Amino acid sequence: MSRLVTEELTIRFGGHVAVNAVGCSFEPGTLTAIVGPNGAGKTTYFNLISGQLKASAGRVSLGGRDLTGLSASARTRAGLGRAFQLTNLFPRLTVLENVRLAVQAANEGSHRRGLNLWSVWSDHADLLERADAILASIALKDKEHELVANLPHGDQRKLEVALLMALDPQVFMFDEPTAGMNAAEAPVILDLIRRLKADKSKTILLVEHKMDVVRELADRIIVLHNGTLVADGEPAEVIASPVVQEAYLGVSKEAA
Repeated sequence: MSRLVTEELTIRFGGHVAVNAVGCSFEPGTLTAIVGPNGAGKTTYFNLISGQLKASAGRVSLGGRDLTGLSASARTRAGLGRAFQLTNLFPRLTVLENVRLAVQAANEGSHRRGLNLWSVWSDHADLLERADAILASIALKDKEHELVANLPHGDQRKLEVALLMALDPQVFMFDEPTAGMNAAEAPVILDLIRRLKADKSKTILLVEHKMDVVRELADRIIVLHNGTLVADGEPAEVIASPVVQEAYLGVSKEAA
């Protein structure tokens, strides 16, 4: 099982330090929530880990392998799976085609003939079964032939989780997975994350503003404030700490 590590991870935009020398280790079998006020650097830190942004200093490693110089796509192949605040799907393909492409990408190394979107999928029954099972798990089997562009926002968020499941990464990274979802849609996503969490070989990182979600799902909380790591520990301990009460919840030290 592979540990994800960031060491002195830093990014500067001109004179502004958006993430400041953040060092953290994330173990398999643990769901870590990354919290902080708006502008704290949470999503920027995610982007540095997954490769959407290039670090000004520091390094990222997974299982002892240095990923710092790799592109976002290469980091995905190395085992980092990332879901975004805004969905990252193929809108002009169907739901099923999106999942099949993700299954194909995850299995391209083990199927020598390879696949493409127009391959005869009947020759690859195991991949078809996996795609069908993933669609069933997110309750979208009845919409498999719908164009993704026509899906409501909640279904698009579910589908993005399905693509991550198809890729079967070592690390799942969720950036506000229930953002924009209504009260009926959000529980489906949270249940999917609970199921992923049950696999103790996986590491899960979660950026989330909703503290009820954090309390329920997190084994550990780290807090960023002005790009700096200011707290790290068990949820109850971190939430009760004066620095979090002030920086994240807006409670002054005197009031706390």
